[in-house]
Amino acid sequence: MKRSNLILAVATLIVLALIAFPSLERQVAAGPPAAEVTIDNFSFSPATITVKAGTQVTWTNHDDIPHTVVSDDKSFKSKALDTDEKFTFTASKPGTYSYYCSIHPKMTGKLIVE
Repeated sequence: MKRSNLILAVATLIVLALIAFPSLERQVAAGPPAAEVTIDNFSFSPATITVKAGTQVTWTNHDDIPHTVVSDDKSFKSKALDTDEKFTFTASKPGTYSYYCSIHPKMTGKLIVE
């Protein structure tokens, strides 16, 4: 088979695969699922978040003072986050994870992983 015919055949197979499996293209381009929690006014928002296993959860501190994100069972723990700093945890194991700010223990939240 000539090289140009081989290239054409491979290109055709790729196009057909993308037509047959349009969601595959979106999944490859999108990467892992993501979820966001905002830290603002001494609270986590949303206070409870439910995600699928494999989701990357990112907490962003919008307060003017540092906060942490620490799960009760210590499966995740951030450093002190200054204003606009982020902490990301990949929620790979199903379960319910209660968490809090170790600097301000009355700040609490819950991560539910399905």
